Amino acid sequence: SGRLGCAYYDPVTCVVSVLEDCREAGHYDMTKMLVEQSSPRVIITSSKSDDACISVLQDYAEAAGTIFQIRPHKEFVPAKGRERLLTLKFLTELEGGVYGSSEASLESSESGLKGAYNFMQERKQTSGDPNTKRWNATIRLANFASLESAPLCLSSIGALIDFLTRERAAEELEHDGLEALDIQSIEVLVLDKIMHINADALYSLQVFESENHASMHSEKTKEGLSLFGIFNTTRTTLGRSLLRTWLLRPSLSLEVLKARHTAVECFLFAESTPAISALQTHLKGITNVPKAVKALKSGKGTANDWQALVKFTYHSSLLCDALSELYHCENVEIVKTLTCVVNLHSLKEIGNAINKTIDWEESAEMERICIRPHIDEELDNRKHAYCGIDSVLSKVAQQISQSVPVEYATSLNVVYFPQLGFLITVPMLEEWTSDAGIKVLEGWSFQFSSESHVYFKSKEMHDMDHHIGDLHSAIVDREIEIVQELSEKIVPFHDSIISICDACAELDCLLAFAEAARSFNYIRPQMVEGSVMDIVQGRHPLQELAVDAFVPNDARLVGGAGFGQSYVPDHASNAADGLPFNSVVLCTGANACGKSVYLKQVALIQYMAQVMRSFVPAESATLGIVDKIFTRIQTKESVSKVQSAFMIDLSQVSLALRNCTSRSLILLDEFGKGTISTDGAGLFCGVVRHLLNRGADCPMVLAATHFHEVFRKGLLDPDTLPTTFLHMEVLFTTSSGDLIDTDGLTSSGMFLDSETGHRSRVSVPGERITYLYRVAPGLSYVSHATQCAALYGLPHRIVARARYVSELLAMYELGKLLEEQMSEKELLDLQEAEKVARRFLEWDLTSEEAAHQTGCESKTCTNSWSRN
Repeated sequence: SGRLGCAYYDPVTCVVSVLEDCREAGHYDMTKMLVEQSSPRVIITSSKSDDACISVLQDYAEAAGTIFQIRPHKEFVPAKGRERLLTLKFLTELEGGVYGSSEASLESSESGLKGAYNFMQERKQTSGDPNTKRWNATIRLANFASLESAPLCLSSIGALIDFLTRERAAEELEHDGLEALDIQSIEVLVLDKIMHINADALYSLQVFESENHASMHSEKTKEGLSLFGIFNTTRTTLGRSLLRTWLLRPSLSLEVLKARHTAVECFLFAESTPAISALQTHLKGITNVPKAVKALKSGKGTANDWQALVKFTYHSSLLCDALSELYHCENVEIVKTLTCVVNLHSLKEIGNAINKTIDWEESAEMERICIRPHIDEELDNRKHAYCGIDSVLSKVAQQISQSVPVEYATSLNVVYFPQLGFLITVPMLEEWTSDAGIKVLEGWSFQFSSESHVYFKSKEMHDMDHHIGDLHSAIVDREIEIVQELSEKIVPFHDSIISICDACAELDCLLAFAEAARSFNYIRPQMVEGSVMDIVQGRHPLQELAVDAFVPNDARLVGGAGFGQSYVPDHASNAADGLPFNSVVLCTGANACGKSVYLKQVALIQYMAQVMRSFVPAESATLGIVDKIFTRIQTKESVSKVQSAFMIDLSQVSLALRNCTSRSLILLDEFGKGTISTDGAGLFCGVVRHLLNRGADCPMVLAATHFHEVFRKGLLDPDTLPTTFLHMEVLFTTSSGDLIDTDGLTSSGMFLDSETGHRSRVSVPGERITYLYRVAPGLSYVSHATQCAALYGLPHRIVARARYVSELLAMYELGKLLEEQMSEKELLDLQEAEKVARRFLEWDLTSEEAAHQTGCESKTCTNSWSRN
């Protein structure tokens, strides 16, 4: 039907994200984006889904190693999905858990009424009225998502909850078991507020970069040189997870971006340095508290989980004190949020309750949760009896040994085993190992034996079991009850704890951004409405870390300035005067001169400003909002793909053309190089002109190419196209180090292309090329591939041959290559034939002298030559 609905569950946050029904294109780009962003472990779809859609999902599952299931269509029913939603606990139960009055139940009990009515009233008091629960869920559902007009989304939710229920029953969800269906919230995935950046763009821009472990026996990976790597100085697990989420789900909200930039700017004040250091120290003490709270609620919490919660209360309280010491940060959004959600009284109450209840030293020694003395009198009595049980057992053993014959047992002890109680133990005699077996005294009963001892029960042991009981089990059971009571006291603070954790994670990310801005000299960009990029002295955030010196460059782009459109900047621009505002920027230059780095740095500056809410590596930058980023930079080939490298390139460009808008950014790095040069140049030229023909819908395009033949009249004419033409500057020197002038046509190696009128230069042996990595207006019509080949180690003989062939191609004298294969006699014959041909061409066969010599009329001779 051309519609798409989706729901997916995140077991870490226990949140179901839903995509309301929306229109899907025939190429299923939305579906691809959803699976790439969510990275699911399992994908399920209906058997009635389109075959093409199923193929897309199956291809992704095979490439990503994801489980893919096609379920019967009867599981995808909107009514079933709605019913599943209305039974979710967080929707049905109101705060406080009050569902009705208990007066009816009391009255019925007092009147002595029995039967079904009394049973139903008692059920309401314990689990709540089902009708009331359903009514609550129906009302509250609209607070989370508008699903009444989204049948496909409801169907997906129903199938998803059914799948989770089956997994929970089978205990197949990793590390979660029976608690896997703990759904705490529903979120709406609004794609209009999220930038679209697919996996190819993330890979090309090196946002993430996984490196294998140094040990060949380890399958773990680490983050390499990547944008995530240089920003990931977060102190908490929650902050690191949120940082990755921000990278994968960029925001398009200008208000959010400005608020984040303001926070980072505040954290960069020198006066705030001591407070920032304190904040980072306290953030280190906050672990994955939501996971610990979840374990405590399920009754599976350990002493480490309780300790994590205590540390959280302590460090969260001190965070507020450190926030108050920040310089001029009272109006920063994250500071106000954290100050608002942190309730010092509640945190102190939680921390004191846990510390007063749990004995940390004994818990570490016993490897279970132990309770402090004077918390429960009954527990204290049991522990006192258990601690003095050794002396009691010694006295009882002495009394029993007096009635036991010496030949029966040389020694006798009374021991205690949890669950088994008190037992008499005597050494194993040799005759007891024979067929006669173990001799049992009157009044004793055999229990079990080991290789060295035999264990019995007697009347005295039964009396001790009755009066003293199974002390250890009783102690453990009572401590479990007390811990459960403590957990119930913590439950009302669950939402407050989660809110504080979310705010701390955001603060952790912003502090990491501020630390990177301080370390790498980043500046705050000016964010504006519209689609514009005005970057002065921009730098590549990763490349500058890998080289000794980085050359910054300017960039100007604007969306919607295709054919028939113009743009007048409404802000003060600091860029070079010779750099106009256009939607398309074409960059040429020598091989390895820095074109690709220039393209990537422009995209990364926009990405950092918008996606990561951070400062950018530039002298100044005025940036609008980009809704999508597409790249054709790197090709990820695989034998599992039934596509050639060129087909993959075409797919990337096709995706960009189908989905780009005037607010999108497209990077094309040498598109068309995977096929014959004429076809590749035609495709490149066609794509650029197609984008320009969109006029007001033209996206921002950064392209680099070596197809210099397209820069002519009728194709990509530099004189008429609304395009910015740039080139990367290079410097030529002689072998002695003198500069070579390349401005005049008479310079060595210069020639003029008769077809295009372009002035070009062919390298001369002995020259050296120096890459300046500096962008300048205009075009470069030569790639200087031979200098690049020599620079990177190709043999001199190969380089010299390549240079010679290039000169012949440039001067249109390719025929000289044929002479290289001829013998000396053949060359002499060819020279004689050339002389004859030239003499023949010099004849004027239409003159009277020629007619007299041939004895025929000029007209007749001419016709005769024409026939021959």
